[in-house]
Amino acid sequence: MLQAINQFTELNNQPKSQKRLIKSKFDFLKPIRKWLDTLEINNRELAHFIAKLIPANCPFERDIVFFGRKMAHIPPLCKINPLYEQFVGLRFRALCYLVDQCGEDIQSYC
Repeated sequence: MLQAINQFTELNNQPKSQKRLIKSKFDFLKPIRKWLDTLEINNRELAHFIAKLIPANCPFERDIVFFGRKMAHIPPLCKINPLYEQFVGLRFRALCYLVDQCGEDIQSYC
């Protein structure tokens, strides 16, 4: 127990740049990010499924309106998702596959 306390104290006394390096070692989502980034789209049905599954814009962004007046705005919450960039990239690759390889019109997905 005393050894764990000493390690914690040493960690807190280190500069911020070293703390960031230590924190980045514990990225539990890295294998999922890598898998999503390397996932190849080579099937028309899979590309359609991904394009339908991942929305083009954040579905949580809203304007709250009462009696014609905007009372509040809920900002897009999708960027809080730690895998947001990977999902957007996957959707983009699926749409590119549909256009480039299948020659389909993707207007309905935009």
